Amino acid sequence: MPASSKRTLAACCTTHTLHDGLADMSYVLLPMLAQSFNLSLAQVGLVRSALRAAMALFQTPAGLLAERLGARNLLAFGTACAGLAYIALGQASGFVAVLLALFCAGFGSAVQHPICSTLISHAYPGDGRRAALGTYNFAGDVGKFAFGGTISMLAVAGVPWQLPVTVFGSLAIAAALTLLIVLDAQIGRVHHQRADNKTAEPDRGWGIRHRSGFIALCAIEVIDNGVRTGFLTFIAFLMIAKNLPAGWAALSVPLVLIGGMAGKLACGFLAERLGVVRTIVVTEVATGAGILLVLALPDLAAYLLLPLIGVALNGTSSVLYATIGDLVEPAKLPRAFGLFYTLGSTCGLVAPLLLGALGDSIGVADAMIVTALLAFLTLPACLVLRPALHALHDSSKLQVQ
Repeated sequence: MPASSKRTLAACCTTHTLHDGLADMSYVLLPMLAQSFNLSLAQVGLVRSALRAAMALFQTPAGLLAERLGARNLLAFGTACAGLAYIALGQASGFVAVLLALFCAGFGSAVQHPICSTLISHAYPGDGRRAALGTYNFAGDVGKFAFGGTISMLAVAGVPWQLPVTVFGSLAIAAALTLLIVLDAQIGRVHHQRADNKTAEPDRGWGIRHRSGFIALCAIEVIDNGVRTGFLTFIAFLMIAKNLPAGWAALSVPLVLIGGMAGKLACGFLAERLGVVRTIVVTEVATGAGILLVLALPDLAAYLLLPLIGVALNGTSSVLYATIGDLVEPAKLPRAFGLFYTLGSTCGLVAPLLLGALGDSIGVADAMIVTALLAFLTLPACLVLRPALHALHDSSKLQVQ
């Protein structure tokens, strides 16, 4: 691979580590913010939703803007905005200031996923794209653990939360300046050229090369994200229902996420070897079957199974993101990734609410059965995705078996 491709991948992985670390350290900050500003649980919920809602709202516009302003420039701008927002959070004096700071942080971070995914797809247009995006996906989880873990350890040591938040914000501003230096000004910029390949079902507005295939991929993403967020939201409650001590049950999510880190990295490489559709089928079947096994097994055995479920639960996303580049013209990748990530973010907000209401009605165990069965609904969509990828096989040299 050219040195420029490796440099792009390294820059995007570092940016992903930073942005995901900043975004997910908000979970660790919630009890500290509640204590500092005497927040009610409803206010805590609003604080949690502010950042995610901003990301969901602005990811598609970010993809569209990148085509006009250039990917590098917008990525640096968004990273600087996120940094300034966290510096402002460190100086916040009340609930409204916290809410605005985190909303602005979400606005800044909204640019990262669609633009970095586009840059990597351009840098690795053929073989290696799935492995590269799997590496990028893995880097985000590293940030989540590193930033959240640092905040937690400093809090235990008695360091006020404002100090690390301000330092991390300053780090983001430094990263924004570095991006302007490291990335080529023209990288990822749109060139409105007529595509040589007249493949089935072109859509010039969004550059979708195969509409039914793209819709199938989006459907898989919506279901996969719903299953993942639902499972992560309620797995600790399921462990408590299995009479596991509350302290151990609280570690359920970290156990799943540790497996998920490995899955995000491994499944990108697996798709290069096994093929796109086969890898999706394997991970989704393993996810559904794994959740059902957790329900059936006694508490300790179910607990030990969680990291393995995490591999499949989180691993599918690396394959899905990389497949966008097969179904969309290169010039339109920013908007396509923006739409794709917006669907995932929206589902991540809605699914826990629906599954929570279902759990209140029928019980957490039965709600988990529904979650497991949802994973199997991706299989009909795979039957639509496979012929779409076959139709594009001659031009893009995909492995779709």
